[in-house]
Amino acid sequence: MLDETQIDWVSIEPGSVLVGSDNRSILFGGIGPRHEVSIEYPFRISGKPFDPKEIASIEQNSDMEIVSDSEWELAYSRGLLSGDDGSSESLADSAIDYWGKACDGRPFVNDGNSPTLIRRWKSGKAQTLTVYSSGRIGEPITSRVRLVLREKSGWSENPPCIPNRRNISNLIFEEILICTIVGILPSFVWAFFNASPDYIREGWLNLLLGGVFFGLFTMLFWRPRQPTWRIESGRMTPSRTKKRRNT
Repeated sequence: MLDETQIDWVSIEPGSVLVGSDNRSILFGGIGPRHEVSIEYPFRISGKPFDPKEIASIEQNSDMEIVSDSEWELAYSRGLLSGDDGSSESLADSAIDYWGKACDGRPFVNDGNSPTLIRRWKSGKAQTLTVYSSGRIGEPITSRVRLVLREKSGWSENPPCIPNRRNISNLIFEEILICTIVGILPSFVWAFFNASPDYIREGWLNLLLGGVFFGLFTMLFWRPRQPTWRIESGRMTPSRTKKRRNT
């Protein structure tokens, strides 16, 4: 049976850390929004991850739990975690994105149908991904996990939280603007200089749809970076200012 005396622990002092990605492109983006988490309690994290079968042997009354995404990131930002290339570690969090997350270090669980957050090691760095319990192509069905021992976390009933959802109206307006500037206008400008007036008059719908398609296609490679949510006076506030160092 696994108990805390058998584990090589790494002590983590309280601090703040930035979690998530502000890049919204499909190919190069990550799980967002990027946000600040303030962990005000010291904790210990296992120096190595364990196989899920080993975790099952933990005593029922033990204080050991699977580490949260925020706690993992704070330890990782301080250079205290490492892993083998290709290996992955499951976290206590289960969500598609970070909207609605409490930013005090506690695990973030949307619902039972949400995918588990994992960290996959590649070239000495860890990438955040999501994986459903059934497994995803290229990902292991089960990952190893790290344990955490918290020293009086004292999580508040009213922690600073990211809003439950992004501003949909702003997102739609942004997409319309991008499609117009990047796709639609260039299509008509090209037709004006390279096609006959009849083509523009009779084929305007094709030019319009082609411009919209191209504008949406650029989502694969680029979208304006979204604001980073920071803790200010106990509340989450969006900011586009330069990122602060993790502490």
